[in-house]
Amino acid sequence: MNRSRRRLLAGSLAFVPLALAGMRAQAQATTLKISHQFPGGTIDSGDFRDRLVRKFAQEVEKRTSGSLKFDIYPNSSLVKVNSQFSALRRGALDLSLVPLSYAGGEVPETNIGLLPALVPSYDVGSKWKTAEVGKLLSQILAEKGVIVVTWIWQAGGVASRSKPLVSPDDAKGIKVRGGSREMDMMLKAAGASVISLPSNEIYAAMQTGAMDAAMTSSTSFISFKLEEIAKHLTSGRNKAYWFMFEPLLMSKEIFAKLPKAQQDIIMQAGAEQEKFATDAARADDKIAADIYAKAGAKVYDLDEPTVRKWQAIARDTAWKDYGERGETSAALLKAAQKLIA
Repeated sequence: MNRSRRRLLAGSLAFVPLALAGMRAQAQATTLKISHQFPGGTIDSGDFRDRLVRKFAQEVEKRTSGSLKFDIYPNSSLVKVNSQFSALRRGALDLSLVPLSYAGGEVPETNIGLLPALVPSYDVGSKWKTAEVGKLLSQILAEKGVIVVTWIWQAGGVASRSKPLVSPDDAKGIKVRGGSREMDMMLKAAGASVISLPSNEIYAAMQTGAMDAAMTSSTSFISFKLEEIAKHLTSGRNKAYWFMFEPLLMSKEIFAKLPKAQQDIIMQAGAEQEKFATDAARADDKIAADIYAKAGAKVYDLDEPTVRKWQAIARDTAWKDYGERGETSAALLKAAQKLIA
């Protein structure tokens, strides 16, 4: 065997273990499933909550060199909306971006994610993660088997076909969907008649006059096309008495099975999406206001005195009710109120 052939053979043999190592690494790749209820799109367009999940998945896959991969299921195509939190707790679902208050029937403390007027601005919401309330909430969720990966707050408002719903005085006699038991309590105290129905039925109810107004997120106002019916929009672009916590959550059981290096990457990539979430939510607040104004609706912004009026009503109704449900709820509420004192 001449020298050239020996070198070629030696090079080929050296490549074999490297190739096998690569095949083993690829074979050991873990695929995690992410479920959410929002419309599907792409990483560059569509509902920002779907985009966030895709951006997160892309970053984690890149930083783990493909050892972690993700399958994304929008539109509740994998797990039904109200079953996502339970599935996370049981380890039957890996990750989900879900409004936390949807878990209120199972874990009452999670209703704090949509307590009316408790979070009046993105600035206040952004402080939760590192404040006492955020640490307490993270601890409670971890004890229930769930980890917060990305902290996401989204503002909302009110679309109305009859008259504006800006201050508590406007609520008298109006038929409105609040979107949660706690929101309904505040609205009732202000004099409104509350209606409970799924969000996908809002358009029809307003169209027929069965409902005068509806509360939901700015992003949903865009997708529901209520500007075709509504004559008034109370916007969330300044302050709001409707703020929803919609975190990206992960099953603690699944998280614990991953190597520490992968856990760190997941948490880091999740935290990095928080700026995108806030910027995108703010952008949707403005887009919704622009769409409704263009359609001929009158758009209203909330100021601090008006928010304080709603907080006064909420404090004696929804907040009081929440705080009386147990020691952990009381502790969460007390900690949250420190940020708006």
